[in-house]
Amino acid sequence: MKITPATLRRLLLSTTIAALGASWFAPADAAAVSPVIQINEATSKADITTQQLRGNISVLMGAGGNIVALQGAKGKFLVDAGISVSKAKLQAALAQVGKGPVKYVANTHWHWDHTDGNTWLGESGATIIAHPNTLKHISETTRVDDWNYTFKPLPKAGLPTILVKDGKTMQFGGELITLKNLGNGHTDGDLWIRFEKADVLVLGDTFWNGVYPFIDNASHGGINEAIKWANHAIEQSSDHTIIVPGHGPVGNRAQLIEFRDMLVTVRDKVKGLKDKGLTVEQAVAAKPTSQFDAKYGNFVINPDFFTRLVYAGL
Repeated sequence: MKITPATLRRLLLSTTIAALGASWFAPADAAAVSPVIQINEATSKADITTQQLRGNISVLMGAGGNIVALQGAKGKFLVDAGISVSKAKLQAALAQVGKGPVKYVANTHWHWDHTDGNTWLGESGATIIAHPNTLKHISETTRVDDWNYTFKPLPKAGLPTILVKDGKTMQFGGELITLKNLGNGHTDGDLWIRFEKADVLVLGDTFWNGVYPFIDNASHGGINEAIKWANHAIEQSSDHTIIVPGHGPVGNRAQLIEFRDMLVTVRDKVKGLKDKGLTVEQAVAAKPTSQFDAKYGNFVINPDFFTRLVYAGL
């Protein structure tokens, strides 16, 4: 299905994880159904939507985090793998993008909505690329109390065999692909992937376009680190650059600057409250995000939980 930019936000807010409202990463009640299970159920019912970006590069939405596909003469290079319940629909969408198997999958970070599809893609012959810390996280049992869920290790077929600690360049499909890590950001194992010829920059969950982001403090992410990644991406992009977020519609440099400015303002307000000795509950009650809530507070991270994430990361 081809979609126009004008319909992207409506589609994003009516499919997949958006169907769960603003409760995705809110702390889970121990007796409640895990939001991970709820997200998987919603994703299994969602359609995959495809938007062509530039050249032979497309973004596919509806399988979890945004997936980017570069079509080459003999196959595809993917950025992220989505959630495995979308396998059949994603296979059909990829077949519409172009012929040939998936040759490579580069994971932007370890979270399951970006890596759960690694296994079936690896079993199909794809080579998985990731940061060493992403390999670590998806190779071990991980309990996430806030989500009331325990992630099991991925099978061997889903584990990355090409590891990128700092940076790497690759040639594929007529493109020069740059993979880069800037240290801790959204997690401790983020990669950005840039298609140099097309000037398409894929930022994973270091950029959530028009919505509050999740910052994984438990995996050594943090608000200051998220701002650092945004600043560097702003410096390395131009008004011509297409910027693909982990969640939200495809964006541009102006939207990334707006996102960065929001992060800085909220960080500074929460820091001021914390420095005055306010508890996290008092900081939440002070509503430091209020000027941004109308725009950024309507997706899966609500204003109160975003405040808690920022507070915990300072």
